Amino acid sequence: MKIIVPMAGRGSRLRPHTLTIPKPLIPIAGKPIVHRLVEDIAGVLGQKIDEIAFIIHESFGKKVEEDLIAIAEKLGSQGKIYYQNEALGTGHAIMCAKDSLSGPAVIAYADTLIRADFDLDQSADSVIWVKQVDQPEAFGVIQLNEANEIVELVEKPKEFVSDLAVIGIYYFKDAAVLKNELQYVLDNNIIHGGEYQINDGIKQMMAKGMKFVPGEVDAWMDCGNKDVTVETNSRMLTFLHNDGEHLVDYDVRIENSTIIPPCYIGEDVVLINSVVGPNVSLGKGTHVTNTKIQNSLVQTHAHIKNAKLDNAMIGNHATFDGDFKSISIGDYSVLE
Repeated sequence: MKIIVPMAGRGSRLRPHTLTIPKPLIPIAGKPIVHRLVEDIAGVLGQKIDEIAFIIHESFGKKVEEDLIAIAEKLGSQGKIYYQNEALGTGHAIMCAKDSLSGPAVIAYADTLIRADFDLDQSADSVIWVKQVDQPEAFGVIQLNEANEIVELVEKPKEFVSDLAVIGIYYFKDAAVLKNELQYVLDNNIIHGGEYQINDGIKQMMAKGMKFVPGEVDAWMDCGNKDVTVETNSRMLTFLHNDGEHLVDYDVRIENSTIIPPCYIGEDVVLINSVVGPNVSLGKGTHVTNTKIQNSLVQTHAHIKNAKLDNAMIGNHATFDGDFKSISIGDYSVLE
């Protein structure tokens, strides 16, 4: 089994946090988004993952590539790096990794996190993972027949089709079939919305009678902008806490401070005269003094003092000392 992760976009809606690192490497509850994504997918599949291919922009640099390879190796997989240097759509991104498109594979876009527990239908040619939503007209949704097979993908339907939204994670029994169909899309310049889309390859597979079925996830969490990323961090902390995962490092220095779970507290964190939590992640080396902080995401080596924070997102090596409550400051920023 392979996992293929298109992640070449920088994540402009999450600036300033994505000015220094790509969005999929921003930590949620102490781990990069993409690390949690492939971990959760591997858990659902229940199979050995032989290869994880990451499709990035070449400008991300060697340090990012090394981090991604390390993520794959932690899961006992071989990591591969491919480049998509032009934003030409989802179908184009996948074809940038065409050398890895063979055999069973999951394709997952690295801007969401999931919680799921279902058995993969090995008889199907493809499984499209979906989540029931309240406003299906705002999403791409699937249309099912009486046999619970997917017969159509409909983008932002004006009339009700279903309330099962496509979340951007797909299983293919043989990814080479998708590769052939996407090659046809590229060769014939089939474009929607100005880009080459994965849906056009999928629709051609459906037209040839291939079996597509839904796989419904229990939770679908976005990391599109600051507010929803902070919310996703809170939800993930709750899931991990309920799973019994240990989230507070043993080396945390606590002086006259209280931690209200669920919280992730990384190594070498210092808490002085502070109340932390609930729903807070503090990255490695962060110092918090005379502060009350809740529902917030703080990356590594930040310094926070004299603050009352709620719904805040603070970058690496940032310094904050002030009265603002809901803030978003990037790496190496100073606000005093």
